[in-house]
Amino acid sequence: MKQFACGDVVPSCGRTFSAPTEDGILAAVADHARADHGLTEVPAALVVQVRAHIRAA
Repeated sequence: MKQFACGDVVPSCGRTFSAPTEDGILAAVADHARADHGLTEVPAALVVQVRAHIRAA
């Protein structure tokens, strides 16, 4: 199981994610970035930051 805390990249955000795979985390984070942070597109640099902070749960 993998885990990611959005606050590791966006300090004011308390949302956390868990999924069996890194791809599952990335999909959930992309939806969250669009819905809650107003991003219309997820930049490659943001994906790199998210991947760097994904941990084993």
